[in-house]
Formats: sequence, structure tokens, C-alpha cells
Amino acid sequence: MAAALSAAALEGEWIVWPAPAKLNLFLHILGRRHDGYHRLQTVFQLLDWGDTVRIRRREDGVIRRIGSDDYSVPEAADLVIHAANLLRKSAKKSFGADISVEKRIPLGGGFGGGSSDAATILVALNRLWNTGLSEDRLAELGLQLGADVPVFVRGRNAWAEGVGELLSPVDLPKAAYLIVDSGVSVPTRELFQASELTRDAAPATISDFVSGTVRGNAFEPVLRRLHPAVDSALSVLSQYGEACLTGTGGGCFVRFADREAAEAALRQLPSGLKAWVAMGATRSPLLDALDAFPMTA
Repeated sequence: MAAALSAAALEGEWIVWPAPAKLNLFLHILGRRHDGYHRLQTVFQLLDWGDTVRIRRREDGVIRRIGSDDYSVPEAADLVIHAANLLRKSAKKSFGADISVEKRIPLGGGFGGGSSDAATILVALNRLWNTGLSEDRLAELGLQLGADVPVFVRGRNAWAEGVGELLSPVDLPKAAYLIVDSGVSVPTRELFQASELTRDAAPATISDFVSGTVRGNAFEPVLRRLHPAVDSALSVLSQYGEACLTGTGGGCFVRFADREAAEAALRQLPSGLKAWVAMGATRSPLLDALDAFPMTA
């Protein structure tokens, strides 16, 4: 199988790569850094659900996006194109790529879709172009694209600090998540300017999180006030457990011990809510795809 994939890449065939979504199981702001960015603490939970990225290696150096008519991000502003160009510049390679993204992760929902797509480009093209960059170097490049990109590059659930780039792997229990997309997307800069945002949370530890004493999302009260759709989604989900907000978007979720319980709650939700169930992943499916693909010539 691996040899066939390697030959396909060299022959310019499309290769399929996963770009999983994430949830922030909590998100606190500890303060502002000297550079103006904020110090955060969070836990990233990777999911077994997300976007699909298709890549076809080119020998002529051209990097372009193909067949994404339903993709609302202009190609010139697309992180996947920026990621490919950044990798090529850093590795001093002359290859190109055709890139197609099948979007499932809602844009701006706090599920990390754009960051995950970019991470998949870095990881996959590093293999397809045989650039040989280390995981650490790919994570450094990813940080230039966005604070969430490194966790997708590394592909492991993590406790995160700094702006989200200081990662410590964590083992999370098996869980299913009932997820609702409220349809709300707010620029992060606008949220950070809200007067009711708590920016001075006390530093927590991984042990605090494991014990259940650390929870909540600093942006929840802001989004609930500004956007009734978020308030409504969280209120509905709270009937089934602790309703949480992910990231700085309008995505909401409730954790269940197994898929059957999550699916049962999904069937009870009011019609009109955009909702689905995803399982927490112990390891990114991107790493599984990478294991099946050898270095090419």
C-alpha cells in the first residue's frame, strides 16, 4: 500500500489527507504579553471528524487551489496556499501542488478548520516534496500562520499555554461530543475588546483540569450577550450536560461518555439546529495517514 501511494505521488495523482477539527475543553486568559498578544491556557481535544484535503504534486513549481467553488475564502487569502508557499520557501524546494479542500468544518466556528487545513498542507507536502523537515520545524512554520496550527501539526491532544503554541501532550478519556454550530463568527480582535472579558484568570495546572476544577471559556459571556444564537444553542445543550463554547467562535458542545448517548441527545434537539456527533481522537488521523505514506524520491 505504501509503495503504491509513493508511486501515485510521483505520477501526479491526487492523494487524500485528513484535516481534523478540534474543541477547546476550556479556555482562560491569564493576561496580556508585552507584544500585545494575550497569554492563554486551554486544552485541545482533536476529533475524528473534519475537512478533507486532496493534494497532487506538481513538478513545475505552481501552487494553486482547485475545485473549491463552495469555499468562501479567496485563494489569495487562503491559509493552505500560504502554508504551501511558506514550506517551499523554507525548504528551498521547486515542486508545486494542486490543492483541493472539501470543507465540513464551519468557518469561524472555533473548530480550527483553517488552521487544521494549513497544518495538513505542511505535514503532507513535507512528505510529498521530501523536504525532510522535523515536526518541531513544521510547528515553528505553523505558528507563523496561526496559533492553533502547531497542535494540528503535532497531532496530539494537548494542554496549551502562551498564545496556544506551548504544548504538552495530555491523555484524555474516551468521549463523544454533541456539537452545534450556531452560525456565529466574530473577529477575535472584537471579542478581546469586550469590557466583560475576564483577562486575569489565575494560572491553572493540568492537575486542576483533570480534577474538574478548571472549566469554562472566557469568551462565553461576551458571545452570549452579543449573539442570541449562541445563547440559545448553549441553553438547549445544557439540558444534556455541561454546555461549552469552543475557541472564539460560535461552536458549542456537550461531552458524553459514548456515541450512543450523544446520538440519543442529537435526536432530541429542536429542528433547525445544525448539529452532529463526533468522537474525540486520541491521535490525529493525519498522523495515521502519514504513517501509511513513505518518503518519496
